[in-house]
Amino acid sequence: MKNIFKVFAIAIILSFALVTMASCNTENAVVVGYTIYEPMNYKNEDGELVGFDTELAKMVFESLGYKVVFKEITWEQKYTELESGSIDCIWNGFTSNGSDDGTPRDQLVDFSYNYMENRQVVVVKNDSGITSVEGLKDQIGYAEAGSAGESYAKGFEGAIVKTVTKQTEAIFEVFAGTAKFAVVDAQLAKSLVGKGDYSNLQIVDTLSSDVEYYGIGFKKGSELTAKVNEKLEAFAKDGSLKKLAEKYSVENTTILDFSDQK
Repeated sequence: MKNIFKVFAIAIILSFALVTMASCNTENAVVVGYTIYEPMNYKNEDGELVGFDTELAKMVFESLGYKVVFKEITWEQKYTELESGSIDCIWNGFTSNGSDDGTPRDQLVDFSYNYMENRQVVVVKNDSGITSVEGLKDQIGYAEAGSAGESYAKGFEGAIVKTVTKQTEAIFEVFAGTAKFAVVDAQLAKSLVGKGDYSNLQIVDTLSSDVEYYGIGFKKGSELTAKVNEKLEAFAKDGSLKKLAEKYSVENTTILDFSDQK
């Protein structure tokens, strides 16, 4: 009987220790919400999650003493994921100077410093003949649901805008011939269009949007915002941000001086 009680007591102690360890790990972890979007967050040939945003998130949070956990989300559900606490931030080429359903995004989340420039671009087949907005009238186009691309596409008068769950799917619709055009982030388009399977696609430069900015989105009032800003500034000063940008070929659009955003 004593042995039974002894085993029972040991089991309780071990269970308590495991729960405590799990709790500590959870408290020291930051969950980053992302979608597959090259060159920001994507899987390499070995199935490893890489990309500019992926590595930058690791650099920032690990230097702050956090374990980083990445969670793939549906972009249209990004605010729900953030408000529910299933993710701690949205770090995935998130346009900070955009709006959703008429509401400026900076009223919905707290943004970090803007760290990269971007534009919305129109992707078509090389032989489409489309060079202006008039060429999009009555044509089917795709954009990612809930994205800045969707908002921009809806501004093309007469165009028929449909949505998909990923920007890469929008480009594929053009490739497959089920859409005449796609509206996606310039960063993504430049990494895919005119290469490999998409060598027959091109960007219509005359239809690009004004400059946009990427920021990291946090829940309103999050203490992480200021901490991340401090690290972004430090990495800009020591050259780490520039080096990472060069690695993923985004050096011409990376903001390396945050002094005017303070």
